[in-house]
Amino acid sequence: MSTATDDVVNELKTTLVTESGPAENSSSAVLAVTVLERRRGWQVVDFHELWRGRELLYFLTLRDIKVRYKQTILGAAWAILQPLATMLVFSMFFGKVAANPSSTVPYSLFVLTGLVPWMFFSNAISMAGQSVVGSQTLVTKIYFPRLIIPMGAIGACLVDFAVSFAMLAIMMAWYGVTPQWSFVLVPLLTLGLVIAALGVGALLSALTVTYRDFRHVVPFLVQFWMFATPCIYLQKETAFGTSGHLLLPLNPAYGLISNFRAALLGLPLDRTSLAVSSLVAVILLLLGCYCFRQMEATFADII
Repeated sequence: MSTATDDVVNELKTTLVTESGPAENSSSAVLAVTVLERRRGWQVVDFHELWRGRELLYFLTLRDIKVRYKQTILGAAWAILQPLATMLVFSMFFGKVAANPSSTVPYSLFVLTGLVPWMFFSNAISMAGQSVVGSQTLVTKIYFPRLIIPMGAIGACLVDFAVSFAMLAIMMAWYGVTPQWSFVLVPLLTLGLVIAALGVGALLSALTVTYRDFRHVVPFLVQFWMFATPCIYLQKETAFGTSGHLLLPLNPAYGLISNFRAALLGLPLDRTSLAVSSLVAVILLLLGCYCFRQMEATFADII
């Protein structure tokens, strides 16, 4: 017997568990086997399992960041150029139509404070929706909480959001805007956007595994969603009408982004839209995680 074979045999002997005594009684020896699988239960999200996989979440987030900016010239500068370029386009083509002449906030700053959270929200949905299919080799190798994959994609988008938010802070200083007490609400409103993005992203990622048509649906959905969130580019609030003010908060991005801007610029908060949009965001999270949990058992088979 070769030395390599002897090493393998000795290694196996250390893992033997016997039913009737020491390891030398090989006739009754049984190999200890560890089975990794999802815990059964009714809960929508297994927080204990996610906490155990927190290190994997960190490494998946780091991987997504590296992949996104690998072999790029500008790198993280794209997180600044995208909202800036869109702000210039809106200012040039919608500045006179959508701006409110009586407003104390310049239209360019108004649009930018809406585009920065929107860029995070839209990129988070797009990246999370494609994340499970993009991690095919990892999903088919070993079990781990699959929800960590879209969470990692959203975590990478948070890094871009931090970069673009720094640029937004510089623009606010340029226009002489001083943060008010409401600035402390910005992290909570950002958390609301994360919750909504995770709910929609988890649902889309599960659907994309089963129906690859969603690869084409998601970009169209995100583009349509931006124009269905008029608080990003429309400064004249009276254009919505009474019915519009009642229906628009059902879009979670509307209430969260409009109040995100208000918290930044020291404007009055719209508590009604904030409450309704936050509730819709939580419902989307529960619905998305529930559908994801119901479908994740088949991911490795059909991906």
